[in-house]
Amino acid sequence: MADEEQLEEGVEGEEAPTQGGGKKGLIIAVVALLVLGGGGAGAWFAFGGKHDAKGAKKAEVVEKLPPRYINLDPPFVVNFEAESVVRFLQITVGVMTRDPAIELIVKENDPRVRNDLLMILSNQTYASVSTAEGKETLRKHCLDAVRAIVKEMGGDDQKIEALYFTSFVMQ
Repeated sequence: MADEEQLEEGVEGEEAPTQGGGKKGLIIAVVALLVLGGGGAGAWFAFGGKHDAKGAKKAEVVEKLPPRYINLDPPFVVNFEAESVVRFLQITVGVMTRDPAIELIVKENDPRVRNDLLMILSNQTYASVSTAEGKETLRKHCLDAVRAIVKEMGGDDQKIEALYFTSFVMQ
């Protein structure tokens, strides 16, 4: 009989926690579901957004047009005095853009572009263009001049990406 009483007490003792434990288990399950769901959503937004940004950057690179080089022919030839000796400077210039409309503006305004570049080149001294820094400064001045013409003609001056000296000879 004592065994039966212990058995009944054990069964009765187990029933009480099961009923209260059922509510606790349900609450724990809901909380766990919310935590896992929130964490998963947060991870998806955090990592999914960054992945999309990388994909967008790749799309921009793919959409970028190939460079278009406009060679300003014939080469520019200017003379200047250096230590009472007449010197000559011959420069071949190439302009780089990716926009066909900008290329057209530069080509249609070739006489003006050549004029403005000749004015810049003829105002140089031998000392100023004989160093790498001097050549780079000259290149930037020429780039600014071409951009100014493009802007004045209604184009986007920043679409002139670069100006290159493809030949630079001093005598």
